[in-house]
Amino acid sequence: MNNQKTGCLFIICAPSGAGKTSLVREILKAGLNLSLSVSHTTRTPRAQEVNGRDYHFVSHEAFKRMLLNGEFLESAEVYGNLYGTSQTWINNAVATGRDILLEIDCQGAKQVRQIFPQAIGIFILPPSMNTLEMRLRSRAQDNPEVIQKRLDAAREEVSHINEFDYVIINNLLPEALGDLTCIIKAERLKKERQLRRHQSLITQLT
Repeated sequence: MNNQKTGCLFIICAPSGAGKTSLVREILKAGLNLSLSVSHTTRTPRAQEVNGRDYHFVSHEAFKRMLLNGEFLESAEVYGNLYGTSQTWINNAVATGRDILLEIDCQGAKQVRQIFPQAIGIFILPPSMNTLEMRLRSRAQDNPEVIQKRLDAAREEVSHINEFDYVIINNLLPEALGDLTCIIKAERLKKERQLRRHQSLITQLT
């Protein structure tokens, strides 16, 4: 699977509450021609979430069946819920040179890098642990026990930060969005990708 064409595979990870989902939502609206890989999950949909847009919501039995059939590029269990990325969708997207965003956890990111070592890892950090806790509580989506589990898990997620290529501190969303935009544009302009993308032009000019 190392024959990726001109497309980039961006892996975005963060502890829960760091603002990863909001950042991904905004970058997809920024006109950068990015495609989001929509994960499958057994988690119950939250308010405003749409099946097929935010996640493919499936039953636990259906997920296990897909897992046994080898349909996932990566999969993980997070807070008792199962998550997985479609192998077929990623392969088809990569084959056409599309730039893909993968919004997954560190466990899934490690699995993806084993197959796509050229994937670009971006880690999103909150400005402080206090801010992280405040964001989790203000969402009013989880009970106190789950919130505490998310805070404990945040330290484990951050311990993997050295496995990533870029780190963004998400203090103010517009600034973090600007940082993410810069990363995406810079990766697209790397020599290796430009040489493949504009081979005929370079041949003509030389």
